[in-house]
Amino acid sequence: METSDSIIDDKSPCQACGACCSYSQNWPRFTTEDDAALDLIPARFVNERLSGMRCEGDRCSALSGKVGVATSCTVYAVRPEVCRTCVPGDVECQMARRRHGLPVLV
Repeated sequence: METSDSIIDDKSPCQACGACCSYSQNWPRFTTEDDAALDLIPARFVNERLSGMRCEGDRCSALSGKVGVATSCTVYAVRPEVCRTCVPGDVECQMARRRHGLPVLV
């Protein structure tokens, strides 16, 4: 998704995508978050090992909407660092979009 803490605007490709949030149950993983940051994420969205976000299949449980149509993150303001560093169109984005049959971003 975006790297800023502001709300994603209506023109963001992320709000019509969500592929990166539906790519693998092994992602998103917690990496550089401290305990205070992790405590802000509602427990129902954190996996049993406390190592990342809970997933339903390959889809992050905090993702709302239909992939490729309209999506949003229900914990956007407190999302993990790995989510904050996602960049629309980067290698990981392209890989996730291809997996969902979506065109890559240029």
